[in-house]
Amino acid sequence: MTGCRPEDRPIRLYIQKGVINLNKPSGPTSHEVTAWIKRILGLKKVGHGGTLDPRATGVLPIMLEDATKISHILLSSEKEYVGLMRLHEIVSEAKLLNVFSEFEGPIYQMPPLKSAVKRRRRKRMIYKMDLLELDGKDLLFKVRCESGTYIRVLCHEIGKSLGVGANMYELRRTFSNPFREDEGVTMHDLIDSYVLWREDGEEKYLRRNILPMEDALKHLPKIYIKDSAVDAICYGAYLAAPGILKIEQDISVGDTVALFTRKEEVVALAMAKMPLKRGGSYKKGIVADTNRVLMPPNTYMKCWKRAGVAEW
Repeated sequence: MTGCRPEDRPIRLYIQKGVINLNKPSGPTSHEVTAWIKRILGLKKVGHGGTLDPRATGVLPIMLEDATKISHILLSSEKEYVGLMRLHEIVSEAKLLNVFSEFEGPIYQMPPLKSAVKRRRRKRMIYKMDLLELDGKDLLFKVRCESGTYIRVLCHEIGKSLGVGANMYELRRTFSNPFREDEGVTMHDLIDSYVLWREDGEEKYLRRNILPMEDALKHLPKIYIKDSAVDAICYGAYLAAPGILKIEQDISVGDTVALFTRKEEVVALAMAKMPLKRGGSYKKGIVADTNRVLMPPNTYMKCWKRAGVAEW
């Protein structure tokens, strides 16, 4: 039926369908870093998965060429930060912990004046706040939050709630689902591995620093589909129950799901149209509505049974 496992793609195609878990340095903007990578790798399209301030460091997912089609997934993914906040006056640890707990849950924020987005109140979810260290007016904290949360604004609001005022001094993103900081690569790592490939033909290190775009979707519910259903999905067809090979986990109506081949290639993103159980067997019904095709048509043999429906 053709197709190949992501790690076995020829190197140029591997890059074209690649993502980078970049450890952003302090100084450049996220846009500048993206532009540098685009120029270094000689690509036409490169995107990133969530802006970091110039002084902020840490996880900055980078999508190359075809992988830019999944930018919206990474932009909306859950984030985690470790930051240094400076209070304007000393407060007790007990008072600080109490205020932290008050900020867990839904909050409302106004984007800062320098923000690129329209300034209106936005609802964001703070999943967890932890105090890591307190030293006089300085405190080290960790926050797990919804994408789009302004940590600098959060620090200011915490200072107001404490009645003393506060400012953010340093910030590092440690997690951007599904990427973690301990798995990140630096710009130097990327450049060295690219030069090694271009000059000596050594692919190993470049393949280590650039990941298949499938790795950026491993946090999504996954449905494996039959080879005979793949090409119809590539043309935007619905996924019907007979086209399912395996269901990885329980899925609810409305969930964004990733459709994969048996060779672990991502075919498309889709919205679930019916509830599904892990390991379940289904004989009829429209399972998912394809909304973002990620594999070119004719990668697999055409085996359509009904126009617009992938079911074989």
